[in-house]
Amino acid sequence: MSVRVGLAQLNLRLGDLAGNAEMIVAAYDSAVADGARVVVFSELTVTGYPPEDLLLKPAFVEGAAAALARIAQHTGEVPAVVGFPEDSGAGGPVRLWNSAALCWGGAVRGVFRKHLLPNYAVFDEQRYFVPGTEAGPLLTVDGVAVGVSVCEDLWGPPRTADASPDDGGLPSIVGGDADTSPALAQVALGAQLLVNLNGSPYRRGKQADREAVARTRAAALGVPVVYVNQVGGQDELVFDGNSFVTDASGTVICRLEAFAEQVAVCEVPLAGEHDAGGGVVAALPDPLEEVWQALVVATRDYVRKNGFADVAVGLSGGIDSSAVAAIAADALGPEHVHGVSMPSRYSSEGSQTDAAQLAANLGIDFRTVPIEPAHAALGGMLEESAGAGPVDAGSTRDSAAADLTDQNLQSRIRGVLLMALSNRFGWLVLTTGNKTETSVGYTTLYGDTAGAYAVIRDVPKLLVYELCRWRNRQGDGERIPQACIDKPPSAELRPDQRDDQSLPPYELLDPLVEAYVEGDLSAAEMLDQYGADPDVVHRITRLVDIAEYKRRQSPPGPRITAKSFGKDRRMPITNFYR
Repeated sequence: MSVRVGLAQLNLRLGDLAGNAEMIVAAYDSAVADGARVVVFSELTVTGYPPEDLLLKPAFVEGAAAALARIAQHTGEVPAVVGFPEDSGAGGPVRLWNSAALCWGGAVRGVFRKHLLPNYAVFDEQRYFVPGTEAGPLLTVDGVAVGVSVCEDLWGPPRTADASPDDGGLPSIVGGDADTSPALAQVALGAQLLVNLNGSPYRRGKQADREAVARTRAAALGVPVVYVNQVGGQDELVFDGNSFVTDASGTVICRLEAFAEQVAVCEVPLAGEHDAGGGVVAALPDPLEEVWQALVVATRDYVRKNGFADVAVGLSGGIDSSAVAAIAADALGPEHVHGVSMPSRYSSEGSQTDAAQLAANLGIDFRTVPIEPAHAALGGMLEESAGAGPVDAGSTRDSAAADLTDQNLQSRIRGVLLMALSNRFGWLVLTTGNKTETSVGYTTLYGDTAGAYAVIRDVPKLLVYELCRWRNRQGDGERIPQACIDKPPSAELRPDQRDDQSLPPYELLDPLVEAYVEGDLSAAEMLDQYGADPDVVHRITRLVDIAEYKRRQSPPGPRITAKSFGKDRRMPITNFYR
């Protein structure tokens, strides 16, 4: 015996209650027309995930309930399992359940309420929701009892999913006293199939963890597992879809495409059955392709969902701006990307020609706006006021303060010009700072942080190089000029400047930043683990700490690692701990 399950992997528009309802109804009709006997959607489908403090607005919750009622009214004999925020009727701000509505025959026939509310990493569900306590109701589909749960409920043990072992740590816990998953009680009540609604954001390698957890659950409980996730970008988060089904032995028998909307039907065999057709098992992307797709989808959705069509990118001829321009061209089409070269007296001829070659390779608009007139004028104004004008080659006034002032001045001029072009033409400005630079404060506030979206804010420097090399191997020609990849990294804000004059090599710096930012190691622990020069370790950790105020004022960017800046890492600005 088997059950034909529809998996609806949708790119929802957060807060668009009417629009999401239309998408849900269309996906339901498509799956039913394809023979589905139950259609499963993602977590908080009606609102999109995560709705954050919209959940504190009573009118928003009421609107979501009204949208759910319209969806339920549309259903026929085939059930739809739809996520929504449910008002518990309790007083106070934390009054909601994170629920899954069981809809058929024109009405909501039952509701499952999420038990386990994650409150780590980017998740903040205990701010809004109270936990459910009932394992049921079970849904009956063609005589088969189906247990419904929501996201964290499948994992069960109270721990941080993103920091867990690849298998979620489940083998030693499943069925024991520490196992808090409602799936156990559902199977005890007679569930022969488990479906799980998810709002699971992307990070590198997470799909392997998800599938390991589902396989472990299925094999331990002897029932198939259906896992449905949403897809698309939402501010700092990007959702990769990758919805899948395991049979009762834990074998993946269906997987939807990564980073793509898809509605598919999978023939799911029950325990002891092995002759069902299953479904298409989409291949998992190459690890670098996966990151590139995440950045492309995140950029496309941030731009378009916020009402923009075109973007502007400052092109320096360096690796970071090249990567951002290439991602933007893939996301939006080259006709919607405008590259702006803004050379100063320190810009090398090679960097200017590399920027022009990049634009030609990508087929994007390219324009040059020299900053030297503004640089000279503002430097002169500062000279009169504070003796802090531009530092020319051969100048005797070479103090570090004057040098840094002049470097930041150039960056801020470029930020002003990009924002002026944004105002003039309605372009959204993409910033180009990578995670390594953002970590140690090597981004100028109101300069290269000026913009609306920081595409590679969570991408370490060495990974930027890997991504560019990967993109050049994709068979459509050299997108990023090899010269941009080969040249030593430099901001070109003073004569003969190179990054390695003020920072350790990225081969050392990236692991140190990862350990401090993502691993939460102390300087002492980093010294034990990496054996690096103590002066280097203490300097890097100090740079990360004192740059917190810059990051608070910088634009959001997509999360691809286990811990990004923003809602994922909340450090005090005023901080004396070392």
